[in-house]
Amino acid sequence: MAAALLVMATAPVARRTFAQGAEGEPASQTTEEKVDAVDQRIRILERQLELEKEQAAEKAKGTLQASAGKDGFVLKSADGDYQLRIRGYIQTDGRFFEDDVDRPATDTLLIRRARPIFEATLAKRFDFKIMPDFGDGKTVLQEAYAEVRLLPAFGIRAGKFKVPFGLERLQSATNLPFLERALPNNLVPNRDVGLQVQGQFLEGTISYAAGVFNGVPDGGSADIDVNNGKEIAGRAFFHPFRRTSAPSLRGLGVGIAATYGDNRGTPASSGLGAYRTVAQQAFFTYRIGTTDATAVVAEGRGVRLSPQLYYFVGWFGLLADQVSSSHEVRIGGQTAALENDAWQATAMFVLTGEQASYSGVVPKSPIDARWNGGGAVELVARYGELSIDGGSFPVFADPAVSARQAREAALAVNWYLNRHMKMMLDASVTRFDGGGASGADREDEKVLLTRLQLAF
Repeated sequence: MAAALLVMATAPVARRTFAQGAEGEPASQTTEEKVDAVDQRIRILERQLELEKEQAAEKAKGTLQASAGKDGFVLKSADGDYQLRIRGYIQTDGRFFEDDVDRPATDTLLIRRARPIFEATLAKRFDFKIMPDFGDGKTVLQEAYAEVRLLPAFGIRAGKFKVPFGLERLQSATNLPFLERALPNNLVPNRDVGLQVQGQFLEGTISYAAGVFNGVPDGGSADIDVNNGKEIAGRAFFHPFRRTSAPSLRGLGVGIAATYGDNRGTPASSGLGAYRTVAQQAFFTYRIGTTDATAVVAEGRGVRLSPQLYYFVGWFGLLADQVSSSHEVRIGGQTAALENDAWQATAMFVLTGEQASYSGVVPKSPIDARWNGGGAVELVARYGELSIDGGSFPVFADPAVSARQAREAALAVNWYLNRHMKMMLDASVTRFDGGGASGADREDEKVLLTRLQLAF
């Protein structure tokens, strides 16, 4: 383009120079004058081109690019430094109980989760996320936080988000191999308000997160604190073979997480959680009352510890963790330090040959708008246990209502139609020690769970 403009600019000058030379005008004077004129025109054209480039660059900066895909609906600036992402998911579940004679439970269809997600990046390094939830017949602000990514090895997050602790809890609800998380998650903090630092080293070989939080009961979430005590939490996770040449070892990850805090409850807000089955039925609660003499409350130090690992190679995956939660409790003038323990192991088999992973399965042959493809099929098995400290009975918990132990075995079949649609079918049996009338064992929980999930 520039060359063409220069040719067009200099051609008339060249023609006039040739004509004047033919008429006998002084060649040297005419040539010098014409060369100066050509140089001036070239400089003018070069400046015009520079101005056009600058204007085009400025226009490009202000032009928004829109896209839709696996990351949801995205608006971003031309350089990618400013982005707005709109995502979300909805999970419609079914719960169907079998042989529930002693403790009848209601077969039901429900909206388990309905979560629009709004995320944005400002000036490349500043992020925020807002995620409400309209599932379970409630409206809850699940997450709302701001984040500064200073370096890959160091960032700061503040707001309400998942406490860096549980392996399965930190997994997105859209990527769970079962509809509900395993029994150990009863002992794991969920979402809390706090300040956290996080980062990773060596291309994700080592990652860490640590923060200060208000503190929540086992399995709980909260928006505000009810006492002056706070809780610290930290987690380190390692992929020791990620950078090796052995594909069979790259998918191994191991980690350790812990929390430590001081929590003092009241009869109105005990600071202690209730433990539930996968069908969300409470099987253990501390004594509840309206006075100090009748209600069990948290009374001091609480410590959690969780070693955890996963391993993914080809179409096979394994996820396992163990959690211990110790806390001091009080009822009237009696106090105790109690420790509850749980563990679980989950094995995943992708029958259609896709890669198993912590972030779910991506079908090689997804079902598209013309119903081409068949999706991916996954078979999953799980076993887990949760044991209650024997010192809880009978002073701090009623043995006729609360079980001493729960043991769950479950199987699941998952059909990933494409990146957005997933259908799930779980069969779960939970057996109990204690928790029934006159010290008998509580009735087994047998439940069939179904889910249709749409995520974008």
